[in-house]
Amino acid sequence: MMQSSKTKILCAAIFAVLSANAACAQEKPATTKQVEARLKAAQKPSSSPADEALNTLFRTRRFEQATISPDGTKATWVETVIAKNGAPTGDTTIFGVDTAGHGVHPRRIAAGSYDAVHAEGSVAWSPDSKQTAFLSDAEKRGQLQLYITAVAGGPARKLTSVKGFLQAPSWSPDGKSIAILFTENMTKTAGPLVAEEHPTGEIKDAFYEQRLAVIDLATGKLRQISPADTYVYEYDWSPDGQRFVVSSALGNGDNNWWLAEMSTLDVTSGLMKSIYKPKTQIAQPQWSPDGSRIAFIEGLMSDEGLTGGDIYSISATGGDPENLTPNSKTSPSWFTWTKQGKILLAEYAGGDSAIALLDPGTRKAEQLWRGPERINAGGWGPTLSVANDGKTSAIVRTSLSSPPELWSGPLGDWKQLTHRNVGVKSAWGEAKSITWKTDGHEVQGWLIYPKDFDAAKKYPMVVSVHGGPSYGVLSDWPNAHDYALPLSAAGYFVFQPNPRGSYGQGEAFTRGNVKDFGYGDLKDILEGVDEVLRIAPIDPNRLGLFGWSYGGYMTMWGVTQTNRFKAAVAGAGIMNWQSYYGENQIDQWMTPFFGKTVYEDPEVYAKSAPITFIKSVKTPTLVVVGDSDGECPTPQSYEFWHALKTLGVETQLVVYNHEGHMFSSTKHQRDVTQRMLAWFNSHLI
Repeated sequence: MMQSSKTKILCAAIFAVLSANAACAQEKPATTKQVEARLKAAQKPSSSPADEALNTLFRTRRFEQATISPDGTKATWVETVIAKNGAPTGDTTIFGVDTAGHGVHPRRIAAGSYDAVHAEGSVAWSPDSKQTAFLSDAEKRGQLQLYITAVAGGPARKLTSVKGFLQAPSWSPDGKSIAILFTENMTKTAGPLVAEEHPTGEIKDAFYEQRLAVIDLATGKLRQISPADTYVYEYDWSPDGQRFVVSSALGNGDNNWWLAEMSTLDVTSGLMKSIYKPKTQIAQPQWSPDGSRIAFIEGLMSDEGLTGGDIYSISATGGDPENLTPNSKTSPSWFTWTKQGKILLAEYAGGDSAIALLDPGTRKAEQLWRGPERINAGGWGPTLSVANDGKTSAIVRTSLSSPPELWSGPLGDWKQLTHRNVGVKSAWGEAKSITWKTDGHEVQGWLIYPKDFDAAKKYPMVVSVHGGPSYGVLSDWPNAHDYALPLSAAGYFVFQPNPRGSYGQGEAFTRGNVKDFGYGDLKDILEGVDEVLRIAPIDPNRLGLFGWSYGGYMTMWGVTQTNRFKAAVAGAGIMNWQSYYGENQIDQWMTPFFGKTVYEDPEVYAKSAPITFIKSVKTPTLVVVGDSDGECPTPQSYEFWHALKTLGVETQLVVYNHEGHMFSSTKHQRDVTQRMLAWFNSHLI
């Protein structure tokens, strides 16, 4: 998993109090002084290649969003702000540029002073391409408000004065109003990756509802139109501006995304009508140009935002949907209708990104472009921003060898607009895509070579398993959460497989681990390791295993199933599916994968739980987790560490203060990588 919920289970009875000023706190493991000394000796100095790789990751300018104007003449991008010391500040800035100028003379789009930096982003273009709307916390730190500004220049005008969380603004077709998702009185950033709260006293189901609101530009009045008991995830204006299509669910927003239904919502009356209750998960509902149909992505998705599946179409009045991409061997992650009634889509294709044009009538898809890189305009998977002509686009292109930059132009014939990462060079080795066969299906993965590779040497290798499991590793410039990549700079091969359950090989492949967690997917990984050993000079006696989230589970599981790995690092893992079901805040995700709840079928959960086979573990394992992780709660890591310590297996547990499922502190991110490197060095070098 890669996402979480709003409340946390109190773990004070398990963990020592963590100082708010401490970088991290570590449960003292039952290891010998000799082990501690060996780990200290394995620590690299601050000027080590791995540390330099981390510095490269931190000083890379990231692009969180790219947009192109409806007329295709201008583009914007949202960029992370880097401090003078080379570390990201957490702020973001918006820039705009004429696409014909190839990135020359970009103009900053901001609320307030152009010399100040804030959290700014979520750009939305007006239909006539003359204005942009965006969010900014310029007035009060941490409180986003909606602003609009003229492309020709001039100060931004603030439209809202709300208390709560805003996201995803979108102009109405007539340009007279803006819709936005609003969570009133929300006291922190919404989203399941952030650190969770530690409630005390009587614990109740308390949550905020994200509602759809409409802001009239003439009066500035904000009107919430969706029901107060309903959490809205995504929406789209109808072509006539009279209705919305929304995906929504009753109750807890973080937990009930897996139960979301599709409905139409009347702009004037607020009347909501359900038109489709999906079998699995849905994302990105969009009206056809004539307003008669709605297309969407449906598939087995483990996390909100990690979109992949098949493209479906349904009548705007409801009925049975049509699968427009049956038996596809790719995983669409984004789409848009063209004015001609066709569907332009971006997708995972093996380990590549791809673009295709789908004819809903014939169900035939023509691949327009494919490349070993990540193309993105915002979000996790391959996405685009496309002008009204359906051909001109803006994207951020990046790969394991090229840092992110903004590109624009006709699909597949883009021109580079920015050079924000000039001088940033990869601190890791060459990356190669490899494929192998397991049980009759093709599996793909990425093999990253050591930085200064010498074919005459034998090297250690660490297998890095991605989260999800519904996700796919692409050739992508790593970020600070890609903890394994710096190992390449330190003389390791790094292997990133996309086993069954991943995106990129079609929906049947993504469903390959249903009721089978840890079995077929581990088989795919191990046979991938065999293929890597066949083609690269890797010492089979110096193999390590690492993963975070679902990858952390696969690490805990893997060491119960095989002794091939001589060391392991489990990040935010899952030890016991049965106890996890009652500890995590997003239990609804589990039923589609396990078939039933843990109370109805405990056996299917037990057969895939590391605790069931814990006495088989011999592999020294480092365990790391955040103390406020609501997605893979801290007790799971404690339970695994406690078992290994009791059984006499070398282990350590490190718990990081006020960190959720995705760590936000650069100090903690650096510490995880350095500890992991020391752990593998002490066992594999």
